[in-house]
Amino acid sequence: MSGTGKSSVIRELIARGYKAVDTDDGWVEPQPDGRQMWREDAIKELLATEDADVLFLAGCEENQEKFHPQFDHIVLLSAPLETLVERLATRTNNAYGKAPEELRRFLDDVETVEPLLRRVASHEVRTTAPLKESVTTILRLVGA
Repeated sequence: MSGTGKSSVIRELIARGYKAVDTDDGWVEPQPDGRQMWREDAIKELLATEDADVLFLAGCEENQEKFHPQFDHIVLLSAPLETLVERLATRTNNAYGKAPEELRRFLDDVETVEPLLRRVASHEVRTTAPLKESVTTILRLVGA
């Protein structure tokens, strides 16, 4: 979900020497309704050719479920709603969620999409802990 810290987690994983991809950075295609979808051809190629011992992908798009069978773990990053709303309002590197219609869509997604993600997740990590602690937890959960 937006505001959970996916990009920050990816940057920290990279800093620790892991192969990690934020799918928001060039791996998605905008849709007419303002949402985005994973570029399936690019994700397929990445998963087929990546030779890292562990590969982390961060993203939340409707078509990601097509790739779930290829994932060893699905980690849901979560935080209380008020924390997420505050993060969206104060972040400076991403404008998503600042416009009223985007905030409404985000709130709807938290209510409807997050429970679906929780059902398929093999782990959940609350990102209210300090970033380094959250990443250490993720690494422990996935055995990296």
